[in-house]
Amino acid sequence: SDLCRIHVKKARAITSKKSSGRGVEMSSFCGWDGEVLVLNILGTPSAKKDAIGKAKGSQLKVSVTAAPVAGRATDHMVKFLAREFDVSVSDITVVFGRFNLNKQMRIRAPGSLPAVVAKALAEEKNT
Repeated sequence: SDLCRIHVKKARAITSKKSSGRGVEMSSFCGWDGEVLVLNILGTPSAKKDAIGKAKGSQLKVSVTAAPVAGRATDHMVKFLAREFDVSVSDITVVFGRFNLNKQMRIRAPGSLPAVVAKALAEEKNT
């Protein structure tokens, strides 16, 4: 929706940070690097359903139905997150963790933010 897009633009402008080239220093599981949203993820493969869960420390829990075979669970997660963040699959980059439960992903110019991410970004903005 247009309202959500406006919220995303405001959040980006307020929480935008400079990149050190090796990633973004974040106090939570997410943060902005210019127009790119950086997410630290704790993946759960072979789940009952695809879902974005709660934060666990400095990671966001993301469950996917795909089995962890040859990176298929990560590929499935990218497709799932593309739908959730209203971007194309090509707008998501797996920085590390393609074959691991611990991942970092970069999402270029997300069109919408799931509630748990929007809340974390708003809290980070206020600190």
